[in-house]
Amino acid sequence: MQDDLFGDTLPKPPPADVPANGPSAPSPTQGAESTARRTRSGTVASVVLDDALEALAATLPRQLRLGTSSWTYPGWKGLVWEGEHSDTQLSKQGLAVYAQHPLMRTVSIDRSFYRPLTVSQYERYASQVPDDFRFVVKAPSVVTDALVRSEDGRGRQPNPAFLSPELARSECVEPALQGLGHKLGALVFQLSPLPLAQLDRMPALLDRLRTMLLALPPLAPLAPDGVIALEVRDPEWLTPDFAAVLREAGATYCLGLHAKMPPLHDQLPMLRALWPGPLVCRWNLNPVHGPYGYEEAERMYEPYDRLHHPDLDTRAALAAVIAGITGRGQNAFVTISNHAEGCAPLTVRGVAEEFARLAAR
Repeated sequence: MQDDLFGDTLPKPPPADVPANGPSAPSPTQGAESTARRTRSGTVASVVLDDALEALAATLPRQLRLGTSSWTYPGWKGLVWEGEHSDTQLSKQGLAVYAQHPLMRTVSIDRSFYRPLTVSQYERYASQVPDDFRFVVKAPSVVTDALVRSEDGRGRQPNPAFLSPELARSECVEPALQGLGHKLGALVFQLSPLPLAQLDRMPALLDRLRTMLLALPPLAPLAPDGVIALEVRDPEWLTPDFAAVLREAGATYCLGLHAKMPPLHDQLPMLRALWPGPLVCRWNLNPVHGPYGYEEAERMYEPYDRLHHPDLDTRAALAAVIAGITGRGQNAFVTISNHAEGCAPLTVRGVAEEFARLAAR
């Protein structure tokens, strides 16, 4: 039975005649037609939702929280909000509207990766969403990147603060806990790609990681659903020793769907080693772009208003994992980037529909 939890028995993918935008997903044109209502100048309002979307949301378990990476994309007009809005306006008003969408019950705060956020910033986010909404928060790169990088992303020198327990606590865990409270879902430490010299010293890195994780304050008193999750970009991390460190610290593995990492199925041993526990998954980048294809995906997919590369196999595999884990009463936090298929809200809907088909069998 444990194998079934992690999608070893996968549902068959949808037939080949499934529309490019995903099963039952509205096309951008149809979405635009649903935005007939006019709003006051300077405000952001949610779209008129179709009955099928509301019915789909009602089939999903409460333990499942689907969402996207950030929410500031004008191209989601007709899918999440109505009307034309700048990304600046959406950064201020978009979250409250986003959280009204019946499928969006979490969101990844990605900006915290580039600069630590304050308690008051987290409090503002928490005040804009319903009580049952949960945030996925990325820890700042000052703690999670082994290198200090230039603006073009190239590593310049070793980062002395890499895996610093003090900074992880003061710049990440404590502000998020205090600001978000019970609305904190997953706190993700995304470990950036390591230089070869570091990969050759994995035992020392694991000791350093263990020290950091054990020094972090517990989340449960303020955030009962909260979990620390480790996302990696080097497959060399995926070992029993890594799983043992996470288990000892009460942390979990973040299933990272990215071209730098093995396919979903090959990452499942990490989930088995940590079972029972919640699912944290970030679907980051479609493999058609290769491990360094983020900028290519950005150029091809903007303004993120339609699907370009529907990945039906990954949807099916992810839905099977979600069904197995939530079916045993565990939480699932799944966030999806625009770079997964071209339009995150449509991918979220596609995954939800795949889950509903699987549950109906």
